Amino acid sequence: MNFVRTLTLRQLQIFVVAARHQSYVRAAEELHLTPPAVSMQLKQLEGNIGLPLFERMGRGVALTGAGELLVHHALRVLAEIKDAEGSLQALIGGEGGLLSVGLVSTAKYFMPRLLARFGKAHPGVDVQFTVANRSMLLEKLQGNAIDLAVMGRIPVEVEAQGEVMAAHPYVLIAPADHPLREDKSFPLAALSDETFLLREEGSGSRQVAEEMFRNQSFTPKRTISLGSNETIKQAVMAGMGVSLLSLHTLALELKIGAVTILHAACTPVERTWYVVHMNSKRLLPAGVRFRQFLLDQTAAALDLEFAPYQPPVGSV
Repeated sequence: MNFVRTLTLRQLQIFVVAARHQSYVRAAEELHLTPPAVSMQLKQLEGNIGLPLFERMGRGVALTGAGELLVHHALRVLAEIKDAEGSLQALIGGEGGLLSVGLVSTAKYFMPRLLARFGKAHPGVDVQFTVANRSMLLEKLQGNAIDLAVMGRIPVEVEAQGEVMAAHPYVLIAPADHPLREDKSFPLAALSDETFLLREEGSGSRQVAEEMFRNQSFTPKRTISLGSNETIKQAVMAGMGVSLLSLHTLALELKIGAVTILHAACTPVERTWYVVHMNSKRLLPAGVRFRQFLLDQTAAALDLEFAPYQPPVGSV
């Protein structure tokens, strides 16, 4: 039996309405068709199936056993089609669908609040996010495992494009009682005896620190690589050394005075937050809407939270 290849949704719709009314005439009225048109469609459907679906009962019709069976499945098919239509309409309007976003680990300190704000405004969009270092996010972008990424530099390693979300300053942090905490400006060389605590290879934060060292012709006496911003902050608080970290990772520590910002003349190191996607990626409307939300909202949200701690720009 190959009737599925030849039946149409229109035939199923007519069949379900005729079954509900048990009348071709009343079905025709509801569907704005003529009774002969309804009768023709149902005869074609019966011919495709090879079984009668209705039997005459006075001036009306009644379902046969085959008709009873088919109406059950037809209602399910039409309900699924209606659900699919609703879901697709939500996608078209940017109010539904699944969106996968990758965050460099530094961004996890502020992005969840923005994600929550977007989720409240667009509850039909399921936003999932992955936290990884820059190298891993580039792999996920290339593998189409994520739709968008939030990172500190537009990647040149892959064919991607990025748009500016907000300013992103990196600052030198030290234990709260560091002897240079009151100095308004000093050369980086004044920290030549310090241990610098750096993120792991492949991290964007480590690349920023190493670039600062090169620009200042500075070689730290000692460096220690640590695998997370949290570990670095705890090590700084314990007096193990100093570090160059994103200001946006330090809201709690600065608020409670657990660390201090050192004002080396080459800091803050000004970088930028970008929202990135592959050139080949066709974003669904929800993705387009979320990207625009980040472009519109991120800078103001970060300024509001971090303005009290924003140090004056030094001269590199």
